[in-house]
Amino acid sequence: MTFEVRPASVFEDVRAVLGPKSPTANVCWCLSYRIPSKLNDELRGPARGAYVSELCAAGTPPGVLAYDGDEPVGWAAVAPRSDTSFARSRTIPHVDDLPVWSLWCVRSRPGHRKQGVSHALIAGAVDFARAHGAPAVEAYPLDNGDARVDTTMAYAGLRKNFERAGFTHAADTTSVLAGHPRVLMRLDLRD
Repeated sequence: MTFEVRPASVFEDVRAVLGPKSPTANVCWCLSYRIPSKLNDELRGPARGAYVSELCAAGTPPGVLAYDGDEPVGWAAVAPRSDTSFARSRTIPHVDDLPVWSLWCVRSRPGHRKQGVSHALIAGAVDFARAHGAPAVEAYPLDNGDARVDTTMAYAGLRKNFERAGFTHAADTTSVLAGHPRVLMRLDLRD
C-alpha cells in the first residue's frame, strides 16, 4: 500500500490517531517527551488535547501523519532534540553537538498495522526534518531482535525498521522499554 505523509497541522486528524475515546481520559497525546515533566503531570484530560491543538496550529507542526486516502492512519513525533526531554536525558546519550532532530514515536492505528504505515511514517518524518533544516535525525527504538513487542509499547519503533530506512546504530543507551534495550540510531542528512 502507498500512504501519503503530511505535516500534522490538522488537529482533528491528530486526535483521530492519538486521542482517547473518552475526552476526560489522561492519555499520552505524545507529550511525555515533548514537554517538561512538571507540565506533563499537570495537564489532565481535555487540557492535553487542547495543548496538542495549539502545537498543530503553531509554526512547525509537532510531527507527521500518514494517510490512506483522506483517513489518518498513523503518527510520528519528530522535533529538534533540543526541544525535547531527550536533550536532558540521563539514559539516552548525546553522540556529538550536532543539532539533531529526534523521532521518538511511531504509531499506526488499529486496523492499519502490518501494512507499511510505520515505514511511510519514518520516511515522512525524515523528509519533514530535512525540510526544516535538520542535519541528522535520531531515533531511540527497541532492540528486540525477533522477540515480540506489545503494540502499546512499540511506539518507540523497532531497530530493524529504522535500519531499513537507512539509520545506523550510533550508540547504546541505558534505556529499557517493555523489557527491551533501546539503541540510538541516526540518519545523517548532510550531503
